[in-house]
Amino acid sequence: MTGDAIRNVMSIDVEDWFCVYNLSQHIRFEDWDKQDSRVEQSTLRLLDMFSRHRVSGTFFVLGWVADRFPDLVREIDRRGHEIATHGYAHRLLTHMTADEFRTDLLRSLEVIERSSSQRIRGHRAPSFSVTRKTPWAAGIMREAGLTYDSSVFPVGFHPDYGIGDAPLTPYWLTDGLREVPMSCAEVGSSRVPCSGGGYFRQYPYALTRWLMRRCNAAGRPVIFYLHPWEVDPDQPRIEALGWSKKFRHYRNLAETENRMERMLEDFRFGTVAQLLEAEKP
Repeated sequence: MTGDAIRNVMSIDVEDWFCVYNLSQHIRFEDWDKQDSRVEQSTLRLLDMFSRHRVSGTFFVLGWVADRFPDLVREIDRRGHEIATHGYAHRLLTHMTADEFRTDLLRSLEVIERSSSQRIRGHRAPSFSVTRKTPWAAGIMREAGLTYDSSVFPVGFHPDYGIGDAPLTPYWLTDGLREVPMSCAEVGSSRVPCSGGGYFRQYPYALTRWLMRRCNAAGRPVIFYLHPWEVDPDQPRIEALGWSKKFRHYRNLAETENRMERMLEDFRFGTVAQLLEAEKP
C-alpha cells in the first residue's frame, strides 16, 4: 500500500446488470425475473478480491436482490462487511412520491434484515437521487430507524442527480441522520467526481489515483462506489441503447477488475460505519 494513510470508504451497490436506470426503458421491473441473473457470481468476485486485500466495505443491497438471493446477503454478512439498503425496486426518489418511497424503503429493510445479523443503519438512493426535489426523504429515512444516507453527489452538472453546493464532507441532513456525500476533488474552481462507478471506468486509472490523493491531501476520505456488474464484461448487451448510454454503461468493463486491484494496493479502505465512528469526539 503506497497511498496516503487516510482511510477511504469502499461501497458496493448490490444490483444486477438489468436493474440499472439506464436500461429501465428497455427492461421493465416486471420483467426482471425473466433475465439471466449474474449478481451472485459478480458479487462473490468482489468479496474474494476484498478478502485478498483485507478490505471491509459497505454493501448497499437492493431489496429485490436480497429477496431472491438471501444466501448472498448472508455471505456478505459472514465475511464481516457492513450491510445497508439500496431501496427495493431501484426506483429513483425523484420518480416517487413520499408515500411510495416509504413503502419501498420499509420493504427493503424487512427483506434485507431477514437475511442479515445486522440492524440496517444506512441507505443509498438509486442513481444518487436524494436531491433538492426530495426534501421529504430525510424524515422518512429517520422514521425508518436509519442513521445515515450516502446519496448526495455534490455536483451541479448532471441532469439526473446532484446538489452543486452541498458540502464535500459528512454533514447532518436532518436531526439524527448524517449525509455521507459522494466524493469530488477540487481542481481550481471545479468539483471533479472521483467516487468510482462510471467515472472510474471512463477515467484512466492514473487520473483516478491523482484525484483521490488530492482529496486525501485535503484531509477528506474518498467515498468510493462500484456495482457488481462493472466487473462483468460478459454480461448481456442491450443493442437498442443509444450511443451515449452504451458508452457510459459498457466502456472498459474488462478493465475494472484490474483497476480495482491496483487501487486496493494504493489506498486504505473501510466502511461508512467506521468513518462515522472515527468522526465522533
